[in-house]
Amino acid sequence: MAMRLSRIYDVLIGSREEEKARCTCEVCLKEAYDRGWPCNVRWVSNQEAVSESEVIILAIPYKHLDSTISGLHDFEGKIVISPINPMEKGEYFSYVPPVEGSAALHLKTMLPDSARLCVAFNNIAGNRWRDIDDEIDYSVAVCGDNPEAKLIVLDIIDRISLLKSYDAGPLSMSSVIEGMTPLLNNIARCNKMKDVGIRFV
Repeated sequence: MAMRLSRIYDVLIGSREEEKARCTCEVCLKEAYDRGWPCNVRWVSNQEAVSESEVIILAIPYKHLDSTISGLHDFEGKIVISPINPMEKGEYFSYVPPVEGSAALHLKTMLPDSARLCVAFNNIAGNRWRDIDDEIDYSVAVCGDNPEAKLIVLDIIDRISLLKSYDAGPLSMSSVIEGMTPLLNNIARCNKMKDVGIRFV
């Protein structure tokens, strides 16, 4: 995701482990240089990423959500995008939301009221982000309660590869969007498919 976004925007990659963020940035810069692409990316701490950014994408596993957010501040007025899917892998993948009903609704309880939370990018397989020489032609559902923030997120999505954004309504729809990811994973697993995605027609 950082590689594709850094061709369009200035991207900060934050991590609790500086070495991990540094290595990610170095890979992005090398891959971009080899292809003659622009790449505006640098590594920072998680707190620096939050403080210096207008739009924050929380690309973290659900199990690390609480510990990550509890140590951060400066979310006031920021657009926060959650691609987080709370799920477990057993014989099959299953959706296991928190008591609030979804990861996004749980996250909302930890953010200041002025933070503008949207759900997006939940249903794109990680391999598709990493295969930077291929176009991604999926549909991306976006939900959130702030209309202005949602329009900005929709525009960001439409600038990436061949992605097409769709307004999916209020944040209360987040459980439906998050729950599609284990469904896609099960379809891929049961039908011997790879990187199953969604396209609305």
